[in-house]
Amino acid sequence: MDEVRDAYGRRAAEYADLFGSREAMPEPDRTLVSRWAGEISGRMIDAGCGPGQWTDLLRGQGCDIEGVDLVPRFVDIARSRFPGAAFRVGELDDLGVPDGSVAGILSWYSVIHADPGLVPGILGEFARCLGDGGSLLLGMFEGPRVEPFPHAVTTAYFWSIGEMSQRLREAGFHVEATESRVDPGRRPHAAIVARRVRGDR
Repeated sequence: MDEVRDAYGRRAAEYADLFGSREAMPEPDRTLVSRWAGEISGRMIDAGCGPGQWTDLLRGQGCDIEGVDLVPRFVDIARSRFPGAAFRVGELDDLGVPDGSVAGILSWYSVIHADPGLVPGILGEFARCLGDGGSLLLGMFEGPRVEPFPHAVTTAYFWSIGEMSQRLREAGFHVEATESRVDPGRRPHAAIVARRVRGDR
């Protein structure tokens, strides 16, 4: 993920200006994320928080949430823009919390740049961190198969809902809900809600 860190580090300010505000959030996404978070009681992590807008949104709803991102510049920007929220540098495959210590993980487009071979390890880390019954909301670009495409910042990957759901099941999750959407002028979007149940594996 060094390439991803470096690519976003170079364009962090530009990205934050374009996407790092509530106004930039598509209303269906904001509704989905807010509704999901409203059903969670306990500590949460925004894994791959970028410039911090989703962390701040959920903190404003009363969630006990911390933003984690591998790009130090994003963390600096997030702390500056949203001083009331907690942010730190961390890796998707090493979130730096004890086993089973969080109730919810938001992974909103945070795995899109991970090589598909790395995704099982990331999902395994999410499963490790979540307590029994903990919930994951994962957002991604949807395609008919797993394949790369030239994202504006660095290479990203389409995933089908079926392929990602299978990876989630292999990591110890129950897939509870999925949705797909195509907004005008944008790539197809998908979201998956999955619940961690200890003892599945």
